[in-house]
Amino acid sequence: MNVIAKARTESLQATKHPLFNDRKLKFGTFCSNLSGGCAISKIDGVLKARWPETLELAQLAEAMDFEALVPVGRWKGFGGPTNFNGEGFESFSWASAIAASTEDAGVFATTHVPTIHPIFAAKMGTTIDHVSNGRFALNIVTGWFKPEIEMFGRAQLAHEDRYKMAAEWLDVVKRLWTEDKEFDFEGQFYQIKAGWCAPKPLHKPYPPIMNAGGSEVGRHYAAKHCDVAFVVFTTHDKDEMRKQVAAYRDLARQEYGRELKIWGYAYVVQGETEKEARDFYNYYVHEQGDWEAATNLLDTMGLNAQTLPKEAYAWIKEHFIAGWGGYPIVGTKEQVVDKLQLLSDIGLDGTLLSWARYAEGMREFQEKTYPLVVQAGLR
Repeated sequence: MNVIAKARTESLQATKHPLFNDRKLKFGTFCSNLSGGCAISKIDGVLKARWPETLELAQLAEAMDFEALVPVGRWKGFGGPTNFNGEGFESFSWASAIAASTEDAGVFATTHVPTIHPIFAAKMGTTIDHVSNGRFALNIVTGWFKPEIEMFGRAQLAHEDRYKMAAEWLDVVKRLWTEDKEFDFEGQFYQIKAGWCAPKPLHKPYPPIMNAGGSEVGRHYAAKHCDVAFVVFTTHDKDEMRKQVAAYRDLARQEYGRELKIWGYAYVVQGETEKEARDFYNYYVHEQGDWEAATNLLDTMGLNAQTLPKEAYAWIKEHFIAGWGGYPIVGTKEQVVDKLQLLSDIGLDGTLLSWARYAEGMREFQEKTYPLVVQAGLR
């Protein structure tokens, strides 16, 4: 392990940031800042982009000691009858307000690299870190949704070039967060004259960095530059999922001498009986799912993100409608706990969770399921 990587690993192990506590399986919410949340469905009760609703989800998460509140950076919707995720709160300003309204959870902002200059991102991130008393974390997205990038008057770069740009972007941000003197930066994508940021973040030397790279170049980016990686499962076979998690962690260790935390994400469909849960799943996915929006999303993601193999499209489209492509947790409260245990068993450090009717589902989870999760030793 090189000296810099070793120092970063040791600093995170000693940190008080919620992402690095000693709970066996950490929890977070995902996409609670956008209309629809994670469910691409026409049913009543899906999340609306209204402040009281997104605040309630953060407060419910806090009540269950969730470690992460992760918004999605989104500037356009995906069309279809619902225009899924078309309305929503910008993630940095959302994170600052959520940070001021919570006390314990890690609060993320999600950035599309081409849409925000690194100097601006560093200053906003610092502000949120102070507002949250050191709970800020940054989720980096290179910008795969072409219509959004073009809306900013920028051309969509080739896949590998987007990660080269993201590497420069993050280098500038880290230097702004850590260096005590002004610096110049001359790169392919950014030129900085006398760069400077003060105050520095409270979390030293800089807040945790997360990325969800699924392509080969994306996985190397996360392994080399980030502290936490999201894994998008391309199968739900337990042994294959375990291999996928282990391969990501081994890449960071063997290629870059780094310890990488691996998170996944899942959607929860809970019922008093398994049949009740599966009937509701069938209703909101197969009967009321916005398949047009899901097709638009996956066609664009497949063309530009290189995260999912083409042969998986038909299989995974259903899971995007059900919960943004997450791992399915469907059944009784006991079965929900069993599935969460499985995610821990395959090596995940944490998982983001979502529900089709977000607040209603979280309240049910808090009342009926979370005590069983604690009893199982996962928390």
